[in-house]
Order: sequence, then C-alpha cells, then structure tokens
Amino acid sequence: MTLNEAQHSLAESLATIYDRREASNIANLVMEKVTGMGRQHRLKYREYVVLPTQQAALIHIVNQLIQHRPVQYVLEEAWFYGMPLFVNENVLIPRPETEELVAWILKDVQHDRTTGEACSAMAGNPVILDIGTGSGCIAISLKKNIPDSNVFAIDVSEKALNVARKNALDQQCPIQFLNTDFLNPEQSATLGRFNIIVSNPPYIPKKDKAEMQKNVLEHEPHTALFVENNNPLLFYSAIAAFAEQHLLSNGCIYLEIHESMAEAIRQLFTGSIFSSVEVRQDMQGKDRMAKVRKIS
Repeated sequence: MTLNEAQHSLAESLATIYDRREASNIANLVMEKVTGMGRQHRLKYREYVVLPTQQAALIHIVNQLIQHRPVQYVLEEAWFYGMPLFVNENVLIPRPETEELVAWILKDVQHDRTTGEACSAMAGNPVILDIGTGSGCIAISLKKNIPDSNVFAIDVSEKALNVARKNALDQQCPIQFLNTDFLNPEQSATLGRFNIIVSNPPYIPKKDKAEMQKNVLEHEPHTALFVENNNPLLFYSAIAAFAEQHLLSNGCIYLEIHESMAEAIRQLFTGSIFSSVEVRQDMQGKDRMAKVRKIS
C-alpha cells in the first residue's frame, strides 16, 4: 500500500461518520502522526510504500476513530496556540475559541505595557489564576508569552492536573498547579490575590446534551462541560464572589461563556466593585468571551 492509497483508504473509512472535508482533515492529521511526514512531503512521495508497522498503526487508529473517539484522544495530541499538548479523556480538547480568549489577554497585556492604559495591573509582573485548567492550555500559553508572570492553575481533578503538569514540563513553563475545588469556599479562600483571573468553566446546561455530537458526549469529561439546568451561572457566580476578595484593584477577569449567557454575565458582574463588562464574539460571530475589570 502506497502513502496515497493509505490516505485515500483512511479518508474513505472516516467519511462513514464525518463529512468528507472533516474526514480529509482527520486523515491528514493521522497520516502525519504515523509517517512523520507533512502533507507536501507525502504528496511528493505519494508512491512510497507504507511500512508494515505504519499499516498496523493506521488500522489501530481507524478502529478507534470509527467508534467516534476524537482524533486528539486517539493521537494523544492537540495543538493549541502553536504548541502540541498531550491530551486524554481526563481533560477537554482545547478549542479555537479558547485560543481567542488567550489572544485577547495577551493583546491587553502588550497594550498595557506599551501605553500604561486599561488594566494597569498588567503593566508589572502579573499574578495570574487559571480556574479549571484542564490540559493547562490557557495557563501554559500565558506563561509562555508572559514569561515574567507568576501563574497559578487549579482544577478539582487530580487526573487533569497530571496532564497539565506534563504539558507544562514539556513546554518548559514553571506553573504552580493546585488540586482545588473552587466551589468549596474553604478551599478557594486559601488562594492568594491576583491581577488576572481567567476561566473556561463548565457552562453547558445538561438539557443541551441531546444536541451535542457523539464524540464529545461519550468521551470528553462531563464535569468540565456541564452544569445543572437551574444554575447555569454556578461557576461565574463563584468567580464573581471570589474576585471581591482575591482580584486586585484594576485587575481583570477573562471568561469563556455560553453564547446565550452574554446578558446574564453582564448583569452578574455589574456592581460597585466592577466597572466595564465587555463581551466579544468568536470567529463564528457568537458571544463567547467576556472581560470584567475590578475598580476597587
């Protein structure tokens, strides 16, 4: 079997459960991982024969993929902000909208250090807290791009923290990881004070499960995805209360939000200690990010 034949066969197998464009994209990821060759290289050597060990690896991978297991879990790798990160079923797969949240923070930090405006707390050596770090993708991206920052990352899952620690070590990013149940006031009270608080918390109401794709619903950790239908703002309310004592003056909160929650988030953070609440849309035109500044 040649490289070209192997890729075509892989894409055809995946087209039984994905649309052809997505099947082709996944096939490219798999072929690059198994052969170590990029797309252009594989095109150049398309008639090269696939090694028996590579054929065996492809069969093993396809058998998992057609069971709707996400390709990132199968390959144990997801790219985020230009970095390859280790992932497994203990953490959410990093997503493009979360990259947009990171880009927003980094742009603000750069702007503040250049002009001294906006969140002045960012102009020095910011102390950052990532709540519900999962794979560590947010914390590691921030530390890598703000090397003089002091980054703390918490998660209720020790298994998730093990993944995050591995990624931080691989990326040579010193981060302080803490096994903390943020919804437990006794535990969250032990945390310090911060210039920046960032979180991509669970925010999907359980009633929305029926609308979700099988590969997400059956494989990604539900504790990182879902909240009760009657309390979709559970984590945001906890973050607002926490910020009253633990966010420094002129500090900022950055949040990933459900597209239907923008107005509720505005109302939640509108008060005496918070000033502007800015909501931004993602590349799909959906309200998916919010920034809140503390003024006192």
